[in-house]
Amino acid sequence: MKLEIDELAVFLAVVDSGSLTAAADRLGQPVSTISRLLARLEDKLQTTLLRRTTRRLDLTDEGHCFIKDARNIVESVRLAEDRAMERRGQLSGPLRVDAVTPFMLHVMVPLMPGYRDLHPQVELALCSNEGYVDLLERRVDLAIRIGELKDSTLYSRLLGRTRIRLVASPAYLSRHGVPQTVADLERHQRLGFTEPDILNQWPLRHADGKPVQITPSLAAASGETLRQLALQGMGIACLSDFMTAIDISEGRLVEVLPHQTEEKHKPIHAVYYQHSTVSAKIASMVNYLAESMRVPESVWPTLITR
Repeated sequence: MKLEIDELAVFLAVVDSGSLTAAADRLGQPVSTISRLLARLEDKLQTTLLRRTTRRLDLTDEGHCFIKDARNIVESVRLAEDRAMERRGQLSGPLRVDAVTPFMLHVMVPLMPGYRDLHPQVELALCSNEGYVDLLERRVDLAIRIGELKDSTLYSRLLGRTRIRLVASPAYLSRHGVPQTVADLERHQRLGFTEPDILNQWPLRHADGKPVQITPSLAAASGETLRQLALQGMGIACLSDFMTAIDISEGRLVEVLPHQTEEKHKPIHAVYYQHSTVSAKIASMVNYLAESMRVPESVWPTLITR
């Protein structure tokens, strides 16, 4: 019995995408090819890996046992290819990076021309999700996460820190007045997140010393949406400096309650799955981001490295 890497790749694509059609779209192959390779793999193993119903595909017990080994084999081949390319002084192939929309737009995108100049053969796929994603399920090689990490199954590297502060547009403050105390915020439009609730805890304290947890007057899932609402004069938002520093410097947004605001910084980590050897492509992006953020404050006033 000789298993082929294409058969394993198809099996993983079907599992991760949930259907033969989605796997075919992901791999750029006809559905008939996906079905044939999957059937051939099951025939070689003399077992059924996937249970097919009218609506979905589910792993059988044998499939659950086999999938981890399949992932390790495919990943080992990919790492071997990466190391071979690295020895020739080249990096190539796909690199899928995930980050929340604001970080992608305000930090990642401006830095990508420099990365492309260094590694022109790397096939970048930049994805934005407002919440945490399962790196394996979404086929993400590297994710940028802001805030404290909870997932112990991931390796991480601290890239920097970003401060959060309250901002509003001059037009909004002209119409509704400038709040002078924390209590004044109750009379204002508060722009906040739909979830998680921790994002609606602002770096302020009530008179009794308790932290300020707002109930948004208007909520959105993305920090970039909240930024745009603040720019449109819709209310006061609490956002990270990396997305508002230029707006503040150019007068489009104004800091609110600066003297009452606690100086809180959120860590920014690059995270990736715990492989025995880190892909050269992942390492190249992590190192590039870390070095790019370690620059004079006049260029990156928004990030504070270790």
